[in-house]
Amino acid sequence: MAAVANNRITHRWFSSPDASRRRIATSEPFWVRALLITLALTFFGLFLLMPLAAVFAEALKKGWSAYAAGVVNADALSAIKLTLLVAGIAVPLNLVFGVAAAWAIAKFEFRGKQFLITLIDLPFSVSPVVSGLIYVLLFGAQGWFGPLLADSDVKILFAVPGIVLATLFVTFPFIARELIPLMQAQGSDEEEAAVVLGASGWTTFRQVTLPNIKWGLLYGVILCNARAMGEFGAVSVVSGHIRGETNTMPLQVEILYNEYNFVAAFAVASLLALLALLTLGIKSFIEWRVGQSGNSGSQQTFIERGQS
Repeated sequence: MAAVANNRITHRWFSSPDASRRRIATSEPFWVRALLITLALTFFGLFLLMPLAAVFAEALKKGWSAYAAGVVNADALSAIKLTLLVAGIAVPLNLVFGVAAAWAIAKFEFRGKQFLITLIDLPFSVSPVVSGLIYVLLFGAQGWFGPLLADSDVKILFAVPGIVLATLFVTFPFIARELIPLMQAQGSDEEEAAVVLGASGWTTFRQVTLPNIKWGLLYGVILCNARAMGEFGAVSVVSGHIRGETNTMPLQVEILYNEYNFVAAFAVASLLALLALLTLGIKSFIEWRVGQSGNSGSQQTFIERGQS
């Protein structure tokens, strides 16, 4: 009788509309919910929506021709190309590192594991400007490796390699930090079963692990790419601000704004804002897909338990 009653409750819960389920799950008075929603919308409007609208308003203040002139300017195009190049190098490298680090931390036990996790979190606690100064200390003319690099005619600071290194430092936790808790929660039962059945390591990763982490991996890649394109502090220290050569989009915005070329500055800034909106849209889609997959799986498991 208890199993039948549980099965009926389970069926009624999952077959009921979402609105009725929300009424059952929440018991706060209407005025409390209305106050919280109003505060959230007010904060969103004042601190997020208005500044974003101001960027596009200033960019289009003198019309589309001035906006286009600010975007297709030779220095702006060079900054856009450099930003895409740096992101195109940093994100794949962080992808390889993030997957490898998450695999090692989540699937294996080894000495120094906690220290590795601490190192992964290091860029979150160090200012980007400080990370840029570290590279100046290492590769600058008076740095540890500066004379050796000068003798070998290898240029890292005030060139693309330095910008890539600084971007790598500030972005490498994103993918690893997205995957580590996900892979720890999933455990290693499926991988162990695949190995027992004769699958190789690469086959196990490609057919078992990767499908289970694909949404978390994509989520981390998107966040990593957004940070790589929008990084300012570390890149500003190592770039040298050379027009048409080492200026990324954020640095180009700063230079144009300091020169009182507001339309061009906001035009380039609007491209970064569009990137942020695109990232937000993809992020929301991934969260929705993950939620749909999780809810369907939880619903099926709960029904099976009720029937048993």
